[in-house]
Amino acid sequence: MRKLQFKKGFGLIEIVVSTSIISVAFLGLMSVANLSLKVLQKSSNNIKAGFLMEEGVEAIKIIRDDGWNNISSLSNGVNYYFDFDGISWTATTTSSYIDDIFERKFILNNVERDANDDIVVSGANDPNTKKITIYVSWKENNGITTQSFSTYITNLFD
Repeated sequence: MRKLQFKKGFGLIEIVVSTSIISVAFLGLMSVANLSLKVLQKSSNNIKAGFLMEEGVEAIKIIRDDGWNNISSLSNGVNYYFDFDGISWTATTTSSYIDDIFERKFILNNVERDANDDIVVSGANDPNTKKITIYVSWKENNGITTQSFSTYITNLFD
């Protein structure tokens, strides 16, 4: 009789142990899934920011193509934002958010050239060239992530 009672209790222990192992494995899978979703979200925001910076470069080219005065009249070192009215792009000092997540701005700086017409830190001002830096920022976790891109734009049509 004792052998039969021992076997019944052993089956119950097997069930408890196997349920525990399955539960731990399931929790591990859930943790991996949660982590992968966080990484995917970060990656998605980085990709979107890259596209927004690229669109910003194209918007600046359109502003320039509408007239170099649209670029040369902007102040150096001031935060400017893009405004699209459905027809064309303009620069504004009013901040706006894209998809209620991303803030995109750009800053213009003068370009200095030396006697060889190379871009240098200190030299003669080139009124037909501007350095443009585009910033895209968004909130992520407990901080703000910012990506930036710098390029030069010239007065092609003068």
